[in-house]
Amino acid sequence: MKKLISTAAAPAAIGPYSQANLANGILYISGQIPLNAETGKLEEGIEKATHQVMKNLQAILEEAGMGFKNVVKSTIFLKSMDDFAIMNTVYASYLEEESFPARETVQVSCLPKNVDIEISMIAHQF
Repeated sequence: MKKLISTAAAPAAIGPYSQANLANGILYISGQIPLNAETGKLEEGIEKATHQVMKNLQAILEEAGMGFKNVVKSTIFLKSMDDFAIMNTVYASYLEEESFPARETVQVSCLPKNVDIEISMIAHQF
């Protein structure tokens, strides 16, 4: 059985998808961009943008009764690999080393709303 997870603390979906789905204890979180749910504005600059994306992901995880320690897989899309080091530092600041998820980071030519970063996650209820 699938349960839709939605919170006003993260931006609403900008297309025909949900913020997240919980199925059999596994949470599938749609890609989050640096859209601030309170202001409706995009955060610019890779450091601020990554913080906003991680806050959006955290809000969705919390709505599902989870946290970053539950994340088993992340996928990160960057418009430029030149942003990798800054993104990586901010991303790591939200996680604990003993529970780092599996991950890939790829450079893409374009993202929704022409943002610089998008991150999706898969988490598991333990």
